[in-house]
Amino acid sequence: MQALAEETGGRALIVVDVQNDFCEGGSLAVEGGAEVAEALGAYVREHRDAYDRVVTTQDWHVDPGDHFSAAPDYAHSWPPHCVVGTGGADLHPGLDAGHGGGFVEAVDVVVRKGEHAAAYSGFEATTPGGEPLDGYLRGAGIAAVDVAGIATDHCVRATALDAAAAGYSVRVLLPLCAGVAPASTERALSELREAGIELVGDLV
Repeated sequence: MQALAEETGGRALIVVDVQNDFCEGGSLAVEGGAEVAEALGAYVREHRDAYDRVVTTQDWHVDPGDHFSAAPDYAHSWPPHCVVGTGGADLHPGLDAGHGGGFVEAVDVVVRKGEHAAAYSGFEATTPGGEPLDGYLRGAGIAAVDVAGIATDHCVRATALDAAAAGYSVRVLLPLCAGVAPASTERALSELREAGIELVGDLV
């Protein structure tokens, strides 16, 4: 695949929530999640030099209150997922599978969100040192972000919208995303377009 960014200055890639629980076999699986994991791993391996920073986000739940439910509505409440200390919270191994590894080494920082409350956007996440994602990116001189990962209609959507609201130039890399459902994904894409976010459908 051809790198999207002609210039590397000031651009970051945000890989959103590519975790075991959001891929096939997980507690809140999104169809196509494992395929996205492998595609993202390959993309990062091939095009790491196109980005000044690569960031990955993780849902990281300890006790998120009514975000978890035994009778979830799949809009505001969900089955337990990405619980700290479980394998479901780990990054999906497909990110490193089939192309010689290298994804973890390519990531500059992992930011985590949602320990004690619902959190969808990567801009609600913090670095291991407690710095918000926005502060981390601004400190690195980032002005533009590419967003990819899981799920298009939830955490990818929220991350991209928050990035645009914060003043970043934003692209969503659709071939490197997976959505929960067609109808909600289409609604999310319409909302992203209306926010002035570029939707990239072809990475070749």
